[in-house]
Amino acid sequence: MTGFIRVAVAVLSLLSVGQSAPVSSCESLIQPLEIQGREQLLGKWMHVAESTEDHNTGVVLKTFRESHSLKITAATESDAVALMGTVKAFGYCVTNTVKMTLGNSTLQPRTINISPTVNLLKTGCSDCLLLQFYYQMTGRNLKVLQLLSKRQTVTAAELEEFKKQAECLNFAQPFSLAQDEGVCPEPQETEIIDVPRYFVNGQMSDLTNATEEITKSVGGAENFLKMVSDVLSKN
Repeated sequence: MTGFIRVAVAVLSLLSVGQSAPVSSCESLIQPLEIQGREQLLGKWMHVAESTEDHNTGVVLKTFRESHSLKITAATESDAVALMGTVKAFGYCVTNTVKMTLGNSTLQPRTINISPTVNLLKTGCSDCLLLQFYYQMTGRNLKVLQLLSKRQTVTAAELEEFKKQAECLNFAQPFSLAQDEGVCPEPQETEIIDVPRYFVNGQMSDLTNATEEITKSVGGAENFLKMVSDVLSKN
């Protein structure tokens, strides 16, 4: 039970199968992004839309996140960047920072046995990033496709392209976050290290403490699991 909750919290901070689009269309829709330099990745990006390989995972992520942003900064090493993902969930701002190596249209964790791996894909949206995350935690494999933008919303045509890309990957129907609760402030600590760090409401923590704080806010682990069960039973 504890392992499941930790997976949920970790995926929150940074995760029915759709019918596939025609192969010829998918060849042009799902292509690796050609990286000219890490500068094209840098900046603050807003979560616009998301799709998951597993429908139930997507339902949980959509229900319990209130807002989501990602800040990418240059690390000291020329081939490295730091990802700072911040979500608001249950009234808490949870931030995860991790340093990653950029190469061959992929972001790889610099620390062994740390998830996720991120594939960078092409998108027709000029100020967007299309990221395919692969998480491996407590024996579970999670795949998440995220569309990020400098804007809080994108056009209907840009969302339609993302929907088709999700279909090509046999992912579930995409969903968006309303961002109604506003974006969380970034933690004051800015040091970039190889070991991932977690922050809860701006204070450095670890994954165990972050899990405990969030589950405590909803009345404990049993209530958290009941909430998840209730959400899934309605879908």
